[in-house]
Order: sequence, then C-alpha cells, then structure tokens
Amino acid sequence: MYRIGVISDTHGYLDPQLERLFKGVDHILHAGDVGQPWLVMELESIAPVTAVLGNTDYDLNLRSTEVLRLAGRKILLHHIVSLPTPDPLIGGRIAREKPDLVVFGHTHRSHLKRTDLVTYLNPGYAGRRKMGVSRSVATIECRDADMCIQFHDLEVSSRE
Repeated sequence: MYRIGVISDTHGYLDPQLERLFKGVDHILHAGDVGQPWLVMELESIAPVTAVLGNTDYDLNLRSTEVLRLAGRKILLHHIVSLPTPDPLIGGRIAREKPDLVVFGHTHRSHLKRTDLVTYLNPGYAGRRKMGVSRSVATIECRDADMCIQFHDLEVSSRE
C-alpha cells in the first residue's frame, strides 16, 4: 500500500493536526496557496512534498503545474481547475497528459468527482479557521488498481 497526503490552501498556516493525519504517508501533494516557504519545509519533515503555486503565492520556487507518478498512477497537480469544464489551458494539459488523478485547490471546498478516465480531487481548505468555511485535507490509499480517497475534517485546535 502507498499512502498520499493531500492538502491545499494553507495560506501560511500549518495545522498541528497534520502530523497525526499524515503520519505514515509516503508523499504529500500541496495544491497551491502555500503561503510561506517554511510551510513546505515543515511538511517535508513528515514526507516528501510536491507543491504548486497558487494564485496568492509570490516569491516561491514552485511551478504552476506538476505531473508526477506515484504508486503507478499519473497525477496532475494544479491550483485552479474549474469544473465541470476546465479553462482551455489546463483542460488541454489534462487532455494531453491523460492523468489518472487531477489534484487541485482554490475553491476552499472539498470535491471528489470520478469519470471514466480521470478522478478530480480537491482536498478543501486547510488554512486558519474562518467563519462559515469548513477545513479539510485528504488521504489516498493506493493498493493495486484501487484508489481509496478519504477526507479528514480539521477540527478546531487548541493552539489556534
């Protein structure tokens, strides 16, 4: 089994629960709006990280899109993927790359959509608590052909 932690929209805040929720993951994907470079370094103390730029990220040495293979699956990571029809630039990239999984953020809402060809996953918002905004991350367990995706609500922490 290969486990992946998925997070987005931290906006410079690292929830103390992440160490527990991502314990034992083999890789972490951050779908943008990281906030500060130290946040990626902190996540790297848990597992290797692949992160992309979000629309509020400046002066970070990250790409806007990453395509990688993990656990035999091709994954495309990009911050803004408007569904049901992505804009032509990222939509064209998805069509060319033919990923098994597209991970994105930006909306601050968790989302999971499976089609015949690709699974779209937004782990939700993981930044500081805001009134009316749910906070979550996701984990993926990959076993052979199966890919089990689970969302994890981020409860209010005593350190917030």
